[in-house]
Amino acid sequence: MTHTGWSDFSFDGIGTRWEISTPEELPDGVRASLLGVVEDYDRSYSRFRDDSLLAALAREAGTVTLPAGAGELEQLFRKLYRLSNGAMTPLIGGSLERLGYGAGYALRPLGHPVPAPRWEDVLEWNGTEISASAPVVLDIGAAGKGQLVDLAAAVLRSAGITEFLVDASGDMLHSGAEPLGVALEHPYDPTQAIGVVEVHDGALCASAANRRAWGDGLHHVLDGATGRPIETVVATWTMAATAMEADALATALFMVDPTVLEGEFDFSWLQVYSDGYAAYSAGFEGTLFS
Repeated sequence: MTHTGWSDFSFDGIGTRWEISTPEELPDGVRASLLGVVEDYDRSYSRFRDDSLLAALAREAGTVTLPAGAGELEQLFRKLYRLSNGAMTPLIGGSLERLGYGAGYALRPLGHPVPAPRWEDVLEWNGTEISASAPVVLDIGAAGKGQLVDLAAAVLRSAGITEFLVDASGDMLHSGAEPLGVALEHPYDPTQAIGVVEVHDGALCASAANRRAWGDGLHHVLDGATGRPIETVVATWTMAATAMEADALATALFMVDPTVLEGEFDFSWLQVYSDGYAAYSAGFEGTLFS
């Protein structure tokens, strides 16, 4: 989703496709900085590579020091863990691997679903320091891609670029004078749209059960309290000032009542349920097709 006439810089990172769109072609130095930020983030947080910082905690109990932005992740996850009564948790990685969504992408369940460990039982996370009292598979994907979108935007702004679109496969941050119309992908048919929304100087993020689905009813949005895929909500979209917050709230909408989230976050939202029903906030200024 790009502005007509803009230049695109596309690459793969953290397992997804990125498109950075700007009015002028990006200098080589800025491109190198963007690729470096994405690689550094992957090396810190990925649960799909053996050499990441978080992978060390999956092998044995201990403490690792994460990059500066880890404190923002901690605060966001801690709040959503509380609001969801443990359903949304960075400890969901082991439950995902149990259902087959691990480093090898086997996509075959290894057994019955297992709940995530309780945060208060195994994890101490204070800013950049994170300690586990037992081996744990951490997964910060519910907010991590959004945070990386924000970090990419910071690279552009530091280079004096004020008009841009950072799009990480549907999680996007826009900056510029002119709003951008974005189609909302149909949760059951990626060739169709269920509506359109305008993004302007902010983030739009989406989460859908069909994006990473396999087997019989298996997908990547799990309830941490049970380890089971969530079946009621099938797709969400959120708009917020930062992509990190919008990304996390798109997942939270699968398991937390929107009015509860609205009490603590400034965002707008759209939910689509498995029966086709759609609900949305007053601030979600889009057009849904009938």
